[in-house]
This record gives sequence, C-alpha cells and structure tokens, in this order.
Amino acid sequence: MSQPALSSIHVHPLKAVRGHAPREAVVEPWGLAGDRRWVLVGADGKIVTQRPHPRLALAAAEQLPGGGVRLSAPAMDPLSVEVPEPRETTTIEVWSDKVEAVPADRAAHAWWSAYLDTEIRLMHLDDPATRRPIDPAYARPGETVSFADGYPLLLTTLSSLDALNSLIAQGDHADEGPLPMNRFRPNVVVSGTPPWAEDDWSRIAIGDVAFRITKKSGRCVVTTTNQQTAERGKEPLRTLARHRRFGDQLCFGTNLVPESTGTMRIGDPLSILE
Repeated sequence: MSQPALSSIHVHPLKAVRGHAPREAVVEPWGLAGDRRWVLVGADGKIVTQRPHPRLALAAAEQLPGGGVRLSAPAMDPLSVEVPEPRETTTIEVWSDKVEAVPADRAAHAWWSAYLDTEIRLMHLDDPATRRPIDPAYARPGETVSFADGYPLLLTTLSSLDALNSLIAQGDHADEGPLPMNRFRPNVVVSGTPPWAEDDWSRIAIGDVAFRITKKSGRCVVTTTNQQTAERGKEPLRTLARHRRFGDQLCFGTNLVPESTGTMRIGDPLSILE
C-alpha cells in the first residue's frame, strides 16, 4: 500500500449543485474556503436539495472573486450573483437548525424559481464564524459549520469506493455500477489506504492541517442520483444497507472538523495522528 495522500479536493459553493475541483484549497474553521456558503430555500424557508429536486444535479455554481457565484443550468441563461450587502437577515431552516442568512437579489430568486418551477430563494451565509454551531454532541465550544449537512468537511477514500463497487457488482443491481465518487459529494478524497480504514481514525493531518474525526457519514437518496443525468437508481443504498449499516444509518465516508487552518494541496500526505 502506498503512502496515503490527498487525491482530490471538491468545493461546492452552493449546496446541492455541482461544484469544482481545485488543486488546492484553504481550510477555514468551518470548512473549505467558499464551500457551501450559499443555499436554496423554498417558500417555507426550508433548504432545497437534490432529495426532492434531482435536477439540481445538472446545475452548477462557479466561484467568483469576492465570494459570488456564476450559475448555470440546462435551458437557462447563465447568471452571475454577487455577495449581497450586509443587511437584515432572514431565518431559514437547515435540517433541524434555525440559521440567519442574507437573501440574494431578486434576479437570483427568479432564476432558480424558473429552473425548478416553484418558489425558490437563494441565500448567503454572511458570517460562518457565528451563525451555525456544530451539533454539540460532536463539537467543542465555538465550533461552527457552513451550510454543509452537519460538519465542516466530508472525507472519502478511493479504496473504500473500490470495495463498495465490488460489492455492488455482486448484487441485484450490478448494472448500476461502478459508481463514481461524485455520488457522495465529498470535500477531500484520499488514496493509498486500505478499504474502510477511515472507520478507525480519530485524528488525522493532511499536509500541515489537522482534523478531528467526528462520526461516519450517514447517506441518503442523493447518492442514488446520477450527477450527469439526474436519474435515480437503487445503488449504493441497497448495498450499503447490507454491508455498511451502523445503527439506523447507511454509511460511506467520515466527517471532519478542522483543528487548525492552512492550505491543502493535491498530493499532500495524510498522517494518522490517532
């Protein structure tokens, strides 16, 4: 087995849509710089994701200088959205959390409403240092997270994906595999580890940046969504249910909280600290 190393980095400026894969990224206390600082909400103020709207897989948000995003989607003219000026915030719901966020301009709301054919607003996280604490069961005082599902970063490994795809190939829906890593929407992907080695880590470092492992990542129907076509199948949830069930969750990948900040680069070594 080769030395574990950082194989790829993934930043999703807008939660639930396609992001980009830079060669390096700055690690901030609440996640990768620019990652999931924007979110869509419905008329009820609750977040909108690929769970009810798989067509979001076909849309993309490109990071712009200054933190804005350039939006694109099938049959839509691209739209550039600037970070909104600080003003009165709106309370939105991110799963079980009530979070203050700043609405984008009306053109952005109209763009998304037209694409999804329902009332949608685009919201920006103006102050990630204070707005959304991490679940206190897994956090230290003052630790916060962006609009990510629950934790600042998600890590997956190439060997675990290979192992999962081998299991899928033996199952009833073998024709759906092999699955690409983008089904799991990670922030960092690591090479050079044994399959499922991440289950046993407590603390790691990628280059000079240290992280604490919080918990395995429970997976949902988004993983069954083809990120190129928006079509849904049965895998990987069928196979995870047979081989990777932990309590009531089907798990792939692990969640990280930064213990330091700095810049990660593809090829940086991964060290197991605990």
